[in-house]
Amino acid sequence: MTAAGGGARSGALGCPPAGGGDRTPNLRLRHALPGGRRHGGALLNYWLFKSEPGTFGIDDLAAAPRRTTCWEGIRNYQVRNMMRDQMRRNDLAFLYHSSCNEPGIAGTVRIVRGAYADDTAFDRRSRYFDATSDPDDPRWLTVDVKLVRKFVRPVTLQALREHTGVELRDMWVLRRGNRLSITPVTLAEWNFIVGLAGERPKRN
Repeated sequence: MTAAGGGARSGALGCPPAGGGDRTPNLRLRHALPGGRRHGGALLNYWLFKSEPGTFGIDDLAAAPRRTTCWEGIRNYQVRNMMRDQMRRNDLAFLYHSSCNEPGIAGTVRIVRGAYADDTAFDRRSRYFDATSDPDDPRWLTVDVKLVRKFVRPVTLQALREHTGVELRDMWVLRRGNRLSITPVTLAEWNFIVGLAGERPKRN
């Protein structure tokens, strides 16, 4: 799956098994995003992942083994750093369909494995091959995500833009010129958007 902006690709086939914990050495979580909530004692962060449904969308994720895939192909340093330093297991994310007739948030996913080396960087057959990336000190990382819920009613980009005056005024994905494939979401933004989808929001 090729995601817009950050060069992300997710493939259900060929991914290392999820749930094995972090394998990349020396990964440190430096600080949490504002508005997180606790899950089993750990502070959660919230995210938005962009995906092109014509290549790999929420229905493809639903059909994947264990409804899980690795989010490979990140080749943007800012996104890589967020994955490395802030993203952790059990974080939640919106799955946003981009580059389609009706862009918008199609559902939610959970991070089931934190950042580890993206093997596509070492595969000469891959479009994401990076000859300068060292397997002993990997430059590019991936995470594993699992489908939580497909929204019955997707929250369209148009619907999101209707709330940029107040509730979503600072949301990254709505900022002019933003092309990152993964962006942070605050708890307040998360709860508001979940409400727009007709789902039950998270409690503080």
